[in-house]
Amino acid sequence: MIKLIMGAFLLAQIATASAVLNIEIIGAGDHQIPVAIVPFGGDVQTAQTINGVVVSDLTRTGLFRLVDTSDKAPHDVTEVNYADWQGRGAEALVVGKVTAAAKRVDVKFQLLDAVKQTVLDAQNVSSSDGSLRAVGHRVADLIYEKLTGDKGVFSTRIAYVNRQGKKFRLVVADSDGQNEQTLLAQNEPIMSPAWSPDGSKIAYVSFVGAHAVVYVQSVFGNQRIAIADSRGSNSAPAWSPNGEQLAVVLSREGSSQIYMVTVQGKEMRRLTSGGGIDTEPNFSPDGQSLLFTSDRGGTPQIYQMSVSGGVAKRMTFGAGNNYSPRFSPDGKGFVFTHQVKDNFFIATQALQSGQMEILTKGGLEKRPSFSPNGKVVMYASEAGGRGILATVSSDGRVKQKMSTASGDAREPIWGPSL
Repeated sequence: MIKLIMGAFLLAQIATASAVLNIEIIGAGDHQIPVAIVPFGGDVQTAQTINGVVVSDLTRTGLFRLVDTSDKAPHDVTEVNYADWQGRGAEALVVGKVTAAAKRVDVKFQLLDAVKQTVLDAQNVSSSDGSLRAVGHRVADLIYEKLTGDKGVFSTRIAYVNRQGKKFRLVVADSDGQNEQTLLAQNEPIMSPAWSPDGSKIAYVSFVGAHAVVYVQSVFGNQRIAIADSRGSNSAPAWSPNGEQLAVVLSREGSSQIYMVTVQGKEMRRLTSGGGIDTEPNFSPDGQSLLFTSDRGGTPQIYQMSVSGGVAKRMTFGAGNNYSPRFSPDGKGFVFTHQVKDNFFIATQALQSGQMEILTKGGLEKRPSFSPNGKVVMYASEAGGRGILATVSSDGRVKQKMSTASGDAREPIWGPSL
């Protein structure tokens, strides 16, 4: 479980902790690639840490079957007996060496095709600050990309809100929940975190008494500014792809509507003017349009409109309510929460065909967001009466549940690739 380090509940408090994540993996990919990750040679303790990260990352995807490497210790392609690995059923093989001096760490590894007996990739990964986990994530990213053709996301970060009673924390962590950092801790609710495209800032909603205010805060310090503090409610921030503007939801003129504002909180421009509530905006990858939730048709549904304004097009139909849309990274579809009676599901829909696919079994599943490569969706769920984080692969085959040691985890959002 994530070990939460509780500090003083002050805005300026920035805490960093090494967390232990309780991850339950359910399901597997249609075809698991048998891969052998031979423990790296060189500095033993350093190599064990890096190897552990690589193995954990690849295992969590459900796309790889880890082959037994006991009693085998090649660290270079010249030392590999391919017949041995073919006998163990390995299709891919990773060998390498680690050198460590002071805070500098270097990993030289080779990814081999055990069937064709060829070198698929040879890479050097280094760190000058002793970040062993970062090195391991990078190695795993490179292996994943070479074997699947998709960019790895192990080196990315996530953000979420942890609630313990009346205490709220805004947390950022590695994609596997490790190395958590508390950006904000307070006795008032925190909601709707949203990463800037460059990963340097997070916009979020913080309550001051009964009043909701939208802030933008640096991930690397405690500097923050209020970008939406109008009378009424200020909520649901969403970054434009260029990082220069945000869409926010304000009720200063009556019902909640979507406005555009600069990252400095200036040049406020109203975008929607529907008769109902318009909320939860999300930019398309090209920055030309927005998806959002609206009840203008009588029930909450998802709509799309140009960022320059104009007529909004309804995107979801049929039985049930639909919320919280987020574009896929390729802009060809979106993920959202689909509600039927008291059950909430995570679903995707193609923009061109309108075809919907439900990815989860249903329950209290909300606030989905894609990984940067579009292959995984993270969302909020519930288990044992507590809020947890969960993921599901974009084909619905592989699921994970990620729970904290105490309190509820909610409002997850996946950060960008950097």
